[in-house]
Amino acid sequence: MNILDLEFIKGFIRMCSDGFAQGWHERNGGNLTYRMKDEEVKQVACYFTNEREWDEIGTEVPHLAGEYFLTTGSGKFFRNVELAPQENIGIVEIDETGTKYRVVWGLINGAVPTSELPSHLMNHEVKKLASNGKHRVIYHCHATNVIALTFVLPLKDEIFTRELWEMATECPVVFPSGVGVVPWMVPGGKDIAVATSELMKKYDVAIWAHHGIFCSGENFDITFGLAHTVEKSAEILVKMLSMSPTKLQTIQPDEFRSLAKAFQVTLPEEFLYQK
Repeated sequence: MNILDLEFIKGFIRMCSDGFAQGWHERNGGNLTYRMKDEEVKQVACYFTNEREWDEIGTEVPHLAGEYFLTTGSGKFFRNVELAPQENIGIVEIDETGTKYRVVWGLINGAVPTSELPSHLMNHEVKKLASNGKHRVIYHCHATNVIALTFVLPLKDEIFTRELWEMATECPVVFPSGVGVVPWMVPGGKDIAVATSELMKKYDVAIWAHHGIFCSGENFDITFGLAHTVEKSAEILVKMLSMSPTKLQTIQPDEFRSLAKAFQVTLPEEFLYQK
């Protein structure tokens, strides 16, 4: 058996390629991590090596102690994941204290996990607890139109959520809890990890101002589809604003309530304000 033939590895690689094809991963932009299932760990354990040293995560994630994650590498290009997987992605093990990690497969030639690993792991911990273990994917991409909107819309959850919901009828169904917004912060550090993890207690999507999207989901398809839907909605809004600063018609609060009833989702009333 070739480790690269396993479904979760193939799904991870496909998501990297799909993100690149969308134009969301220029150069080494963006990162992806996946919390592996126990049976997947058993499938690939024979490929593991303990030669690499333990390194500090830079934060504490005790609820992830002993877990394994498939991750993209720091400075690596999404374009190259499909071409040379072991050079660009790897599996890391979290130690029993939740404060250290080590590479056990892949990321050859001294490569290391994404610099956003602290943000990813803190948010994995939040979503693992909030979803009773169902959420396994954290994805960060540089979605063009979402980034553009962070320069012209107030950086408020309720405004971004409402504007995105209004652009396409499917949006309140795909992300009914809304989206959170993080003001500009230096990426890769603990501060942005903490700020994002606070938002992810409530949302599955956090928008990083002037930087991109941070998404969580149960599997690769759901998580990629979430990012894709948010970015598509943002693209519609950018096009609308380029034609006119005002809307002649849009979806109204009571219509959102009818939509929620029809599709059996709960839409927070804080986003259904009267304009």
